[in-house]
Amino acid sequence: MPTPDAETARLHALENENQSLRRSVEELSLLNELAREIGASLDAEDVVGKIIRRALKSVQGEQGVITLVEESADDPMKTLVRTVGSSVNQGPYHIDDSLLGWMQHHRMPLVLNDPVHDERFRGARWDATIRSILCVPMMNRSQLIGMLTVYNKKSNAGFTDDDQRLLAIIAAQSAQIVENARLYEEEKDLLHMREEVRLAYEIQTSLLPKAPPDVPGYDVAGASIPAETVGGDYFDYIALGDDRLGLCVGDVSGKGLPASLLMANVQATLRGQAPWTDSVKTCLERANQLLCQSIRRGTFVTLFYGILDPHRHQFRYANAGHNRPLVHTAGTVTPLDLGGLALGLLPTATYQDDTLTFGSGDVLLIYSDGVTEAMNPARKQFGEDRLTSLLLQYAAHPAQALVDRVVEAVQHHTAEAPPSDDITVLAVKRTA
Repeated sequence: MPTPDAETARLHALENENQSLRRSVEELSLLNELAREIGASLDAEDVVGKIIRRALKSVQGEQGVITLVEESADDPMKTLVRTVGSSVNQGPYHIDDSLLGWMQHHRMPLVLNDPVHDERFRGARWDATIRSILCVPMMNRSQLIGMLTVYNKKSNAGFTDDDQRLLAIIAAQSAQIVENARLYEEEKDLLHMREEVRLAYEIQTSLLPKAPPDVPGYDVAGASIPAETVGGDYFDYIALGDDRLGLCVGDVSGKGLPASLLMANVQATLRGQAPWTDSVKTCLERANQLLCQSIRRGTFVTLFYGILDPHRHQFRYANAGHNRPLVHTAGTVTPLDLGGLALGLLPTATYQDDTLTFGSGDVLLIYSDGVTEAMNPARKQFGEDRLTSLLLQYAAHPAQALVDRVVEAVQHHTAEAPPSDDITVLAVKRTA
């Protein structure tokens, strides 16, 4: 027959076993509810909020924080998202950098029931109201994607081993879902950005000429190919009356969306000034003054602008820092050497102009530096000599054919190398 002491010990053991079983059932119920709540959502903020609320309830903490991080060579632990939940009226605690560093190095649960005097964090600055800290890593495919931290156990005893174990399970169960939700948010942002770029491309394309102009006795054609979806090169035809035609090729510093926005500004500025003066140098000077007032310091625009008078067969031009156009006359190619300062650098800049007289069959080829400076995989530039050879070879062809051949030759030269700059070509040929 069992003694009273043995019976008491057996009852205590049964009671402990029942408590452990009840705790396990409660934990399983909590984890199932959490999985059900967060498994159906792809909203990162919603998912993180639900995890924090469940974590606080499970370990009886006062405030919870999930910090998502990104490991990279530049920043070993860059904070991406920090979401706070609280069960008391307390401002959000700020995680000490040493805690982030510890978690990055050890990647294991951490309990601090006396953080101020903990030797592992000597020198760390804790909020005076922080009594205890429980922090666990959030791992996904062996990568640390974040950490779940709970502050201040509501009982003064501090966080227990059971609290640590349960919070670690919650973090492990939640990490993949949190990462999926974060990636989904990033994908939505990327799709939104792509849509904005697509719209920018449509807008920029609408700003470029739809068809070559009809100029008596002349054949005119142009093309602009951006290095990215949108770019900073442009060309334009501006009707000025009496069959006169303004022609320009511009190149904004930089590439992509910023350059395309500035390109639209430059085009609007030039179109606003060109009809009001027959002087090309005056037009550039006025445009330069306006651009110096509106564009960011250090940004500039190279621009070649001229006015073609088809009745006199004269082309009056000025150059603001742009590449030298090439002229083909009777089997000879020569550059137009007139130059000047790029637009947007100095508001008091002045420009010179000159006149080119077209003979029958003469061809003017205007281009951006994306043509001559295009590099092949061996880092060799296309160069002005190749462009000159193409002009000699195709001068007798229609202007559009010449433009197409130049673009094709540049793209063939670069082969598999990614384009480093926009490509813009404009050809003017006297046909009669």
